[in-house]
Amino acid sequence: MTALALRLNELALPDALRRHWRAWAVLGAMAALWLAAAISVGMRSAQPELDKVAPVSPELARLRAQAEATSATALRQVNPITALALNAAIPIAQQANPAARPFHLAGSAADRARSLDCLTAAIYYEAATEPTDGQRGVAQVVLNRVRHPAYPNSVCGVVFEGARRMTGCQFSFTCDGSLRRAPEESYWQRARAVAAAALNGYVYAPVGWATHYHANYVMPYWAPTLVKSANVGLHIFYRWRGGWGRPNAFTNPYSGAEPAIAWRGGFGQPIGGVAQIASTRDAAAAQAAAAAVATGSVDSFQRAVLRRYEPLQQDSASAVIAERARTDPGMTNSNRWALTGTDSGPAAQAPLGRANQAEQPHQLQGVRYRWDPTPPAQRESNDGQTSQAATPAAPAAGGGTGSTPAR
Repeated sequence: MTALALRLNELALPDALRRHWRAWAVLGAMAALWLAAAISVGMRSAQPELDKVAPVSPELARLRAQAEATSATALRQVNPITALALNAAIPIAQQANPAARPFHLAGSAADRARSLDCLTAAIYYEAATEPTDGQRGVAQVVLNRVRHPAYPNSVCGVVFEGARRMTGCQFSFTCDGSLRRAPEESYWQRARAVAAAALNGYVYAPVGWATHYHANYVMPYWAPTLVKSANVGLHIFYRWRGGWGRPNAFTNPYSGAEPAIAWRGGFGQPIGGVAQIASTRDAAAAQAAAAAVATGSVDSFQRAVLRRYEPLQQDSASAVIAERARTDPGMTNSNRWALTGTDSGPAAQAPLGRANQAEQPHQLQGVRYRWDPTPPAQRESNDGQTSQAATPAAPAAGGGTGSTPAR
């Protein structure tokens, strides 16, 4: 026994280890955890890395690519008046247009606050001066997109999709520099009230399940490819064609988690360029709305819109041009001749760059479209008949030579 005791004493733990056994136990546990983590990482790296996004069908992938192509900047380069006419030529679909389902907001208090902030921004910057129904239509489109598989499943994700690109943004205000302008308090609170109602289940039925809209004074390339479903104020609303535009397609569950997007002040895009174009179009839209009110043209929601567009005839164009030439005191004789072929003085002006035809009557015979400055009443031949054969007609206003309308 004595020998055994001596042997155990030789194998006894050092005094330091006995005194600090708890610390050594903690270090051992940490080493075990590190070893387990290393083994886990090694096993994951040995396997093929999985995509973070769940696999989608080819049809859904095609739809998402198409949705990205329908950006707010995909506009035809036409002036606002032409855009009004082109948009009016697309008829509103006669198929059923059922109302959307109420939206149910979920998530933490922070997520709810973010969703309200993002939806308010969309309503404010897209339709601050629109009637309340116009703002409700914008809110409905955002919430419809949240529930469609072609778009993100959060309010902020939908509103600011593609915002960091100068092209490809889904809402123009997110990439044209508008966010660098601080909102006006009264308009902001009005938009916030509309956003709060929509997030709490209010449904604006007239736009149905629309996922797109644009102002009627611009013409997107994608407009003819979708189903035109409603006019509300200055906005035109569309839904997807086929099954993707029907209620059963809106199955994307709301995530309830809103991304924290620092959008105030913009994303570095300069004010100008797209923003300047937008400002010009806004002015054109206001003018068009005023003209619509003056002519009594309203839509089914009693909002002022331009419904009918009459082509500009040659006679009307000539009258407009002549009136401008008459009333513009700063117009030079050269410009006045280019527009009307006459001068404001007592005598008609000869064609610029040519000799006065009255001094060279022998050159008139057989020559078409030479201008005779002599008033018609004085162009009488010796036999008392007007010499129409010798003096061709003056060119039409705007330079036309026939019945083709001025463009």
